Amino acid sequence: MTITFIGATGRVTGSMYYLEHNNLKGLVDCGQFQGNFEEENLNYNTLPFNPAHLDFIILTHAHVDHSGRLPLLVKHGFNGKVFCTYPTMALTNVLLRDSGKIHEAENAFDNKKRERAGLPKVPPLYTEDDAVIALQYLYPLTYEHEMTIEGDLSFKFVDAGHLLGSASVILTFKGEEGLKKLVFSGDLGNGSNPVQNKPVTISDADYLIVESTYGDRNHVGVEQRMQAFADIIRTAVRENGTVIVPSFAVGRTQELIYQLNTFIDNTDEATRQLLEHIPFYVDSPLALEAFKVYGDNKDYMNEGVQSYDRNPFNMPNLHLVESIEMSIALNRDKSPKVIIAASGMCDAGRIKHHLKHYLWRQNTHVVFIGFQAEETLGRAIQEGESPVSILDETIAVKAKLHTITGFSGHADQRHLLAWTKAMQSLERLFIIHGEPAAMDVFAEKLSEQMPPETEIVIPGAGEVFHLL
Repeated sequence: MTITFIGATGRVTGSMYYLEHNNLKGLVDCGQFQGNFEEENLNYNTLPFNPAHLDFIILTHAHVDHSGRLPLLVKHGFNGKVFCTYPTMALTNVLLRDSGKIHEAENAFDNKKRERAGLPKVPPLYTEDDAVIALQYLYPLTYEHEMTIEGDLSFKFVDAGHLLGSASVILTFKGEEGLKKLVFSGDLGNGSNPVQNKPVTISDADYLIVESTYGDRNHVGVEQRMQAFADIIRTAVRENGTVIVPSFAVGRTQELIYQLNTFIDNTDEATRQLLEHIPFYVDSPLALEAFKVYGDNKDYMNEGVQSYDRNPFNMPNLHLVESIEMSIALNRDKSPKVIIAASGMCDAGRIKHHLKHYLWRQNTHVVFIGFQAEETLGRAIQEGESPVSILDETIAVKAKLHTITGFSGHADQRHLLAWTKAMQSLERLFIIHGEPAAMDVFAEKLSEQMPPETEIVIPGAGEVFHLL
């Protein structure tokens, strides 16, 4: 077995790992790079393999940084099976079509600038039609189903607890000393996710490839983060201001609404009155489609969601923004409200329009509830940069800024270490999907709990390793 690390090395996006075993070639994940212009340009790089020669692709989950280059691979000749779980298939259908639309829109904007500069037009990375074609190759499986790809190469999905349908992959192959197990963590949940089950513990493995997004820090508890969120809303109401929440449309937004519901059911009367009367707006077409998928797949969620006595992803004062006109109207409305909009790192989508209209107001509160990658607009605002450029305008940052950890769907350092500790027989452990500082801290912590014979590696882009 040979593995080449193509994406999510020294960064948190672009997950892609190329496998070669005997005469078989395949990928685990095929994600887009996301972030600044330089990072997104990596999506256009020539791949170190021919997509037409791939035999299979395994998707750990639907997020675009893990699935987003699938239409590109199909465009260039891939026609094999793309293994995923049933909910991942449903969410990938939503996310890839949306991604295709975004590429088309951004490409049309760029080509206008190129035309004015006398430059030839260029095609988009892929279109919505390309995404629709790619979706036909999805091949869904249930958790724990042992799937033989060919010969001695097989795998199964187990619940990773990160996102609806997210999975860790246990891949089995024949090595020189008999059967070996290679585990891909995928993105791991933090064990306290209010919607998802806890990640399945894996103890029997020879090689591990583990994410490290929060390898250098820990989250706060559910009660603490919801109370902090309520306190921010209370202050905004007192100031006659607006709360802006950049949120990933798929997963984070649905989990936030569910947490609000359960918090309202158990909090004091004054806080309940506050949260039941201030209007909440979800402004993301993608999030609206995801709400439907979540509603259809409650069997994949934890017992708390399944036993909820009403729709866990709705509230009487929740308004789903279904038109551009309604979205624009929110920026003219000066009354207190909470706007939850995508994208989560503020680099695309309707959140940019809301930030443009509200960021310069002193009675605005911006609440970051998810990871902000380096050189994204979200990271710039979070770190206090002012002014910032939004939609070709210079905007002063006068809003009050808040970061509440723990809403993230990613495991924190404590949970990553606990999940990894069960694998005491590892020969080699690879750390991926994190910023360099986080990976270094996580590697040091891992070295304290793993046996001395376990080799801990932080691979670089393009590095090739032979698993004997």
